[in-house]
Amino acid sequence: MQAIMNFIEETGFYMLIAQFKENWGNIVMILVSLLLLWLAIKKKFEPLLLIGIAFGMLLTNLPGAEMYHSELWLKFMNHEIGYGTIMQDGGLLDYLYIGVKTCIYPCLIFLGIGAMTDFGPLIANPKSLLLGAAAQIGIFATFVVCATLLGFEMPAAASIGIIGGADGPTAIYTTSLLYPDLLGPIAVAAYSYMALVPVIQPPIMKALTTKKERQIVMKPLREVSRTEKIIFPIAVTIFVALLVPSATPLVGCLMLGNLWKESGVAERLCKTAQNELMNIVTIFLGISVGATATASSFLNLQTISIMIVGIVAFGCGTAGGVLLAKFMNLFSKNKMNPLIGSAGVSAVPMAARVSQTVGQKENPSNFLLMHAMGPNVAGVIGSAIAAGVLIALFK
Repeated sequence: MQAIMNFIEETGFYMLIAQFKENWGNIVMILVSLLLLWLAIKKKFEPLLLIGIAFGMLLTNLPGAEMYHSELWLKFMNHEIGYGTIMQDGGLLDYLYIGVKTCIYPCLIFLGIGAMTDFGPLIANPKSLLLGAAAQIGIFATFVVCATLLGFEMPAAASIGIIGGADGPTAIYTTSLLYPDLLGPIAVAAYSYMALVPVIQPPIMKALTTKKERQIVMKPLREVSRTEKIIFPIAVTIFVALLVPSATPLVGCLMLGNLWKESGVAERLCKTAQNELMNIVTIFLGISVGATATASSFLNLQTISIMIVGIVAFGCGTAGGVLLAKFMNLFSKNKMNPLIGSAGVSAVPMAARVSQTVGQKENPSNFLLMHAMGPNVAGVIGSAIAAGVLIALFK
């Protein structure tokens, strides 16, 4: 009978019922994880990563599972223990989280993104780089608001600000280095808003532009040579590494993947980066990031403020790109459609598709997709550089 009682007391059901006061937060987080799973599967909100994040959140909040130990990582951050203790006393999700903590997963994701990206539209229209840079205003505006008005510590404010870049891997990379306590809420916010690009951006784009501006037809882009496409990733890596060394891991991996693609002599590696490697890392990244969303770190006013500020950051980034495009038109003979400025956030290629969709509704014969891809891929580079600046300042 005693053995049976011992078994019952070891079950998660017993822990939830008998220790309800201590574990009510776990129940709430389990419900939140189920909601995210529904959004990912039914509504298709970034399902490739959000399913993993939600399931990792589910696993880490099941009482008794002991798959992730936030107390061990707290001691690790205080330099009381090392990775050896984590490997000895941790659970499965602790082991996987090492890849996040060491920033291996985000960099490998960028390697895959680079192998799938065509920088041709950016090379053909270098002005797109300015639009991608302008869209990063959401990052720095949010950082200032969080640091001055909301009372967040500088590293925390920098981590929250990165949400404005609409780049999930960059947000994870920055938060892992600067303020890992907020990794769960920031990752959920970043990927949720990336999925909501078609909902968030169009009202902002229409509010800041006139019907005439939205109907502007742009000239076809020039054809970019293979030599230009090969030189570009090499040149960007050298320039960014010298300008912002902290951004080198992200930008370097992005450009290496792109060089494999454009060189034409590493097709096998390019396909591996695009498919097998990208898929494997996405699995590990999602589950381990979700594991950090424990009840203690998620159920507080701070998390609610992050979700609210995150959407403001995203909106500011969208507005920054559109407004700069309008400003540039004042001094240009060949007018650009300001809708492509909204693609300066680095949600590739979703933001570019939104520019195309909104523009075509105003003028069915207008095709903005390739023009929008310029600022879109520029936004990927821009958000990585912005992250590097913030890391250099506050790490």
